Amino acid sequence: MCPKNASYYGNRAATLMMLGRFREALGDAQQSVRLDDSFVRGHLREGKCHLSLGNAMAACRSFQRALELDHKNAQAQQEFKNANAVIEYEKIAETDFEKRDFRKVVFCMDRALEFAPACHRFKILKAECLAMLGRYPEAQSVASDILRMDSTNADALYVRGLCLYYEDCIEKAVQFFVQALRMAPDHEKACVACRNAKALKAKKEDGNKAFKEGNYKLAYELYTEALGIDPNNIKTNAKLYCNRGTVNSKETR
Repeated sequence: MCPKNASYYGNRAATLMMLGRFREALGDAQQSVRLDDSFVRGHLREGKCHLSLGNAMAACRSFQRALELDHKNAQAQQEFKNANAVIEYEKIAETDFEKRDFRKVVFCMDRALEFAPACHRFKILKAECLAMLGRYPEAQSVASDILRMDSTNADALYVRGLCLYYEDCIEKAVQFFVQALRMAPDHEKACVACRNAKALKAKKEDGNKAFKEGNYKLAYELYTEALGIDPNNIKTNAKLYCNRGTVNSKETR
């Protein structure tokens, strides 16, 4: 009835935000400021949507515009600080991930998610680090929550597979990795994990076959090769060490 009224789009954006539908709200907030660039609340809502979705740089631009229009606006000042805090947490997390300090990454993502509760990227990074820390139920819970909202999310499928892989459910893990690669064929982490999982399964089975046939020397070599595939897979490697120990006990008789 009145498609050129900026405040109507702004109000609908506010309502969608209350419902947690930030991506839809973002579209309305952006339309409100396209219609009226001096609409401070429109810029604030656009910034809040960007921040909630994890796009802190875009959020900063929106809050800066709001402050240009009203430099004393307390909400814009606080939200601008929040957006910069998220940018800092992202930087720290990226550095700590490379250092394999996964606990620190989880801490940073928890802090960032306080300001960006709808950011799948932050949730996935947290879940991946939880999996690397052996906190599989927590990691699976985060990934499953995302998959309930978006069943085609390749990153969430990868994390579900990673949890199963580290819990020595390799066949099921491969299914999730394959599904992730179907959704995103260039998903590097899923590709590497899928290759490792298949190689580990094949080497272990070949070692078991050689052991049953009494070829202990070959079994020892195959178990040793399997142990070199992924030192992070503690549960599977524990079984491989046990198998190799059994081989050694047979050879020394």
